[in-house]
Amino acid sequence: MKTAEQYVESLRARKLVLWVDGQRVPDPTRHPKVRPAINTVAATYALAHDPDPTIRDLATPHSKLVDARVNRFTHLFTSDEDLRKKLELQRILGRLTGTCFQRCVGMDGLNATYLATHGRAGHDRFVRWLANVQREDLTLDGAMTDPKGDRSKRPTEQPDSFLRVVGRSAVGLVIRGAKIHQTGAANAHEILVMPGQSLRAGEEDFAIACAIPVDAPGVSMVLGRQPSDERRGGPDAGNARYGGQECVVLFEDVFVPRERVFIDGDLEACNELLEAFAGFHRASYGGCKPGNLDVLVGATALLAKKNGVRDASHVRDKLTEMVHLTETIHALGLAASTKATKHRSGIHQVDPVLANVCKHHVTQLPYEIVRLAEDLAGGLLATMPSIADLDHPELGPKLRHVMGDRDRAKLLRLVEWMSYGSGAVPLRIECMHGAGSPQAQRVVIERRTDWDEKMRAARKLAGLDE
Repeated sequence: MKTAEQYVESLRARKLVLWVDGQRVPDPTRHPKVRPAINTVAATYALAHDPDPTIRDLATPHSKLVDARVNRFTHLFTSDEDLRKKLELQRILGRLTGTCFQRCVGMDGLNATYLATHGRAGHDRFVRWLANVQREDLTLDGAMTDPKGDRSKRPTEQPDSFLRVVGRSAVGLVIRGAKIHQTGAANAHEILVMPGQSLRAGEEDFAIACAIPVDAPGVSMVLGRQPSDERRGGPDAGNARYGGQECVVLFEDVFVPRERVFIDGDLEACNELLEAFAGFHRASYGGCKPGNLDVLVGATALLAKKNGVRDASHVRDKLTEMVHLTETIHALGLAASTKATKHRSGIHQVDPVLANVCKHHVTQLPYEIVRLAEDLAGGLLATMPSIADLDHPELGPKLRHVMGDRDRAKLLRLVEWMSYGSGAVPLRIECMHGAGSPQAQRVVIERRTDWDEKMRAARKLAGLDE
């Protein structure tokens, strides 16, 4: 398995087409807006070599596919324990980095694709590809979300708003379109393309699952802007080392060899993949987001201590509420993973209702936790001068009487970063829209609830059937 250093070096070997602020970037590993996100992915490689054997066990399960230990993010969920350990590792990484570590969509996507292709034509091709991913210890961009355009129209009415097949031959396919909100795409080795929504008869060209290298001819990426991303690497960065990343990925008549095509036009397989992925990824939020929130809770508690109010009863109560809400999210993720069922493919699937309840809480509870953090941090969170001003030989001594010491300023910057800086992308916007916006979860909860059983129980106790 790769070390963190080997992972970074492997990125330099790619011929990636990446645009940042209108400029082509020849080496993303050296760009100040890209490197913090690379550092975050590198942490997933570092934990595979951690000196603590407990952490190494979480990070490196044994794969029957290649009969060796592999990175957790390339592993199949072959037991309930795999699902639980995934969440435990995600929480450790969320706490370590304070942000999105960019590999969960790929991990959840490969499991959903394995499950959906099982017993179908593309399964053997997928297994061969995945075995290579595990042996080479590759990072995957799970590419699911299409631009969609006018939501009232179907893909065939606006094909340019969806990735689709535009050419077929005996040796492969040609695909065209885009995928958006691509977490960590520029930091990946391979793109696992998946369909972005449930499809109907006549929409077979949009039912495509395949894999391509990130630097395949015709693939280009455009880095998304994030709040305060110009501060990265500077004294006011907030998070001194790590960051996140989202890209638009453009596919301009990209050729996909047949051995890398896993689903082509199979609507049933497409819909099974989507449903499985939704469950896996919505439960994943019960791991990474509590880890991120651990950092915000810790920073807020430290600020309360710096401000001399840590022991005030109302401050203790608010901090306790922040912990209560954080652990509620984690508990729901663990519950969904523990109450799992085994699919005929051998993949263990999370409980769909609990997974969606978990993600639905994630669309709400982190916002309340951020509100409490802003309450306890105080107004200086939004109005503090630069730390460079605090370090200035003339200004610094004057400002320290106003702002406090440098440690307090850096804690304020960290809370600011997580509340409404670039760290708010995974902690707020991603919590709302990642893995589907709130209504998507409510649809699944309503559809998968056994309403008849609940009404039977009520009828029996009310004596209506006597």
